[in-house]
Amino acid sequence: MTLRDVQRQVDSWITGIGVRYFSPLTNMAVLTEEVGEVARIMARRYGDQSFKSGENPDALADELADVLWVVSAIANQTGVDLTDAFARNIAKKTARDLHRHDHLRTGHN
Repeated sequence: MTLRDVQRQVDSWITGIGVRYFSPLTNMAVLTEEVGEVARIMARRYGDQSFKSGENPDALADELADVLWVVSAIANQTGVDLTDAFARNIAKKTARDLHRHDHLRTGHN
C-alpha cells in the first residue's frame, strides 16, 4: 500500500462515512491532539511516567495510525500527494546526509 493508497482510503471514508472534511485549521488542531496522544504513550512506555489506571499501554500503533490518518486528510485538502512528497523528501535527505555520519560508522571523529 502506498501513501497515495492511504490518502484515497481516507478520502473515501471521509466523503462516504464521515460526510465531509473538517476545515484544514481544525484538522491541524486534531493532528496536534493525536501527536499529543502518541507523546503520552511514549512518555509512559519509554520515559519516566507510569501508565494511569485505564490507559492502554498497547495503544501506540493505533495512535500512530491516527496521526497518519489526519496527515493524509490534510494532504488531501491541500493537494499534496504524500507518495511523491515522501520520495522527494528521501532524495533530499540522502543528498544532504549521505556522508554526514561517516565518522560514526568508521569510529573517527
